Amino acid sequence: MIAGDAAAPGEDVLRAFGVQGAVIERLVGGRGLTWRAGAVVLRPHDGPAETDWRAGVLASLPDGDGFRTPRPVRTITDEWRHGAWEAWEWLPGQADETRVADVIRAGTAFHRAIAGLERPAFLMAKDDAWSRADRAVWGDGALPRDPSLDRLVEAFRPVEAPSQLVHGDLLGNVLFVDGHPPAVIDWPPYWRPAGLGAAIAAVDAVCWHGHPLDGLERLGDGVPEWSQLLVRALAFRIATLLVAGAWGSDDVERHAPVIDAVLGRAPRVGTLDAS
Repeated sequence: MIAGDAAAPGEDVLRAFGVQGAVIERLVGGRGLTWRAGAVVLRPHDGPAETDWRAGVLASLPDGDGFRTPRPVRTITDEWRHGAWEAWEWLPGQADETRVADVIRAGTAFHRAIAGLERPAFLMAKDDAWSRADRAVWGDGALPRDPSLDRLVEAFRPVEAPSQLVHGDLLGNVLFVDGHPPAVIDWPPYWRPAGLGAAIAAVDAVCWHGHPLDGLERLGDGVPEWSQLLVRALAFRIATLLVAGAWGSDDVERHAPVIDAVLGRAPRVGTLDAS
């Protein structure tokens, strides 16, 4: 049985993933496009290359010390996709953006587990606002011009930490439930220093979820080049809004004190990072 919403997966999708007849419900998050059908979560996939690669990785990735991940669900014809949809094991739990330190710990454990993976070829071909902003912030493309972003760009300096696959949107994509390790879900992959995932979660927490500005340094305890990663993470979030045409006066006001805080602890050009 399907709720009366045109965005819901159709009966053919439910049949393909073996959950025909299930009552489906829209889940919180996932841009309003994610649905639960019994023990399966259905969401629009991100294209064949990325979807099949991610499913293949997570199908065989052991749960680590400090995290777990949902397993991808194959269709009845042994595919990772049907039409525009992919499916994943449903795991109980809720996101909690106020538990940013716990999110970062789970993300760190996840990044440790995937550190040996090679860079997939599809990353450089992705063409959405997030991917374009990410590449531009790291020197592979032109950044949009804006006074807020320009201030951060002036503080850019080389990052020496090695790149690896990271989760670029951790804060709302770690689920907590008593008795189980946190579940890392909805992985958007980027090829950047591992600490960038933590830095993005940190700036998201202070910009959107009321985490105190003076807590930024503690969130990066032990993360190499934390000051510069905060600069890059905040630039990435602002650049994405600019690329998407969604940067407005409210965003300027929201981000201004965070920019001040991040730049206040970022080293000046020619100095060493003290973090």
